[in-house]
Amino acid sequence: MDDSFEIYDLKVEVTATDRPMVCSHRVGDYFLVEGENLVFPKGARFSLYALGAILPVLAAKQRVKDPNDWMSTDADIACPDPNCGARFHITRTKKRRQRHGECTVVPLHGEE
Repeated sequence: MDDSFEIYDLKVEVTATDRPMVCSHRVGDYFLVEGENLVFPKGARFSLYALGAILPVLAAKQRVKDPNDWMSTDADIACPDPNCGARFHITRTKKRRQRHGECTVVPLHGEE
């Protein structure tokens, strides 16, 4: 039985607004989401607090959605510090084929 499915790899990049950034963010800093892994460029740093705001959205952004679903269009997350003007832009970079069996030991329905 084919247990594969498609998800998107992502790029999360720091962007600026008209408000100053007061945290340690720098425009252009980024990390990647490749399958289930966060990949940081060598020497990269990313705020733990900003990551906490971004993480809940990543799994949903990876999934293939109905084009009318707001998760298909909305791509910016605000810094959780209300005084900081940073935003984190999420871009779908490519589709990836995953296998159910590579992610869990729980069988698919109908498997024994």
